[in-house]
Amino acid sequence: MRVVSNTSPIINLANVGQLDLLNQLYGDIIIPQAVFHEITVMGAGQAGAQEVKTWSWFFTHTVQNTTLVNSLRLDLDAGEAEAIALALELKADLLLMDERHGCAMAQQMNLMCSGILGVLVKAKHQGLIAFVKPILDDLISTAGFWVNNALYHHILQTVSEDKSA
Repeated sequence: MRVVSNTSPIINLANVGQLDLLNQLYGDIIIPQAVFHEITVMGAGQAGAQEVKTWSWFFTHTVQNTTLVNSLRLDLDAGEAEAIALALELKADLLLMDERHGCAMAQQMNLMCSGILGVLVKAKHQGLIAFVKPILDDLISTAGFWVNNALYHHILQTVSEDKSA
């Protein structure tokens, strides 16, 4: 499976000690140069920076279609724009991106897009994690990941962990 990731899924999973889920679910993870820069240079010393530099299953790739990147940059940041362009160039099976607007744009270009919540649901369904709720709560409290109340409960219902339903 060919998977391209934006910055946020990597940083957020690293913040809660779950970065290896990406490799367990998808194998190698491909990131564009802008994402590598955001994580390892702008985020030097932060969660995920050392792992992206040293773990053998992260691969950095240069986007060729700079015209598309420049066009996407009108609405998205550099990492998001390059991640979408790279996913298109490589005919990726999946784009990992949490930003709603970026995912919507990617889906308009016929890319399959999933965020960190989709990763957690898939990891639970595949038996890689026992529970989503503690990781989701940790993402909210430790990583500052924002999830509205309705989505929070929907995700927990999806994995049969919402006791309020």
